Amino acid sequence: MPEPSFQSASPYKDDVLALPVTDLDAASDWYCKHFGMTEIERRDAPNPAVILERDNVRMGFAINGGDPSQEGAAIRVNDINGIKGQIESNGMDVANTRVDERDGEKFNVFFVVAPDGLCFYFNEPIAG
Repeated sequence: MPEPSFQSASPYKDDVLALPVTDLDAASDWYCKHFGMTEIERRDAPNPAVILERDNVRMGFAINGGDPSQEGAAIRVNDINGIKGQIESNGMDVANTRVDERDGEKFNVFFVVAPDGLCFYFNEPIAG
């Protein structure tokens, strides 16, 4: 079976490469530690931002005045239990996995709310 991995990330609002935070260093450290991401780039314009990557999926965090409690991303994964286990082993308490249904398709899902207030919706389609 392949390693648990991120497949894609979609923002709740505008830009998955500009999720609002107030401290780039803290965001980079936290997401690298807890989500297994790697910092690949820093930008100064249009706003200070850091770009992180895992499994060729990129997410960015920017000081852009946005409200983190109203933002986040949906992260599609290939092994929901494996990803949940990785995040928990990195020191996070993760909500129980549940089944959501959207447009006739079912997904195993769980949520993580980061210390910066961003909410992440981890999801994996249920086959069949």
